[in-house]
Amino acid sequence: MQLLEYFGVLTGLLYLFLEIRQQRAMWVVGFLTSLIYVFVFFFSKIYADMGLNIYYVVISIYGFWQWTRRHKVETSGTEEAAPSQRTIVYRSMTPRLFAGVSSAILALFMLLYHVLHYFTDSPIPAGDAFTTAVGIGATWMLARRIIEHWIFWIIINSISVYLYYLRGLYPTMFLYICYTILAAVGLYTWKKKGIRTNDSTL
Repeated sequence: MQLLEYFGVLTGLLYLFLEIRQQRAMWVVGFLTSLIYVFVFFFSKIYADMGLNIYYVVISIYGFWQWTRRHKVETSGTEEAAPSQRTIVYRSMTPRLFAGVSSAILALFMLLYHVLHYFTDSPIPAGDAFTTAVGIGATWMLARRIIEHWIFWIIINSISVYLYYLRGLYPTMFLYICYTILAAVGLYTWKKKGIRTNDSTL
């Protein structure tokens, strides 16, 4: 199992590198990483994170489709459109969208905490429920290229470092330290090199 965890760490780092560069291949790597961590978290009794990674497996398919559809729109027509393949494009969260995402995250947290606390032997129900609920929201935001998803990930990853330390998942703890740092790099990179748009089809 530890060998599988180390492999998940390597693919996880590759995923985040591709995410910062907005490469569609990130969704393929993310699919593999998430599938690995379904098993790692199951055997570590981190059940909500296991469920979160099942969600990641599914949304990786959605994210790849969403970004492929957008890629076809950007590159259709004339050859002059080709440079947009390397352009980071993002949109910002509106107050209305923030309220909707926050409400959904709160509802998910309450549901997950109740299930983990009363129906499983999870040793960290509150932390597991929180990171899972926020992670679901952040991944949906990434699929729509909403830049604030990086802020969500900085928070999630920082808390996850402590949770994985408690469970003795030290390679994964190291991965999430890297995730926290690279999430800050991702936020900076998108802001500095990206192009902001109000296109709701992203």
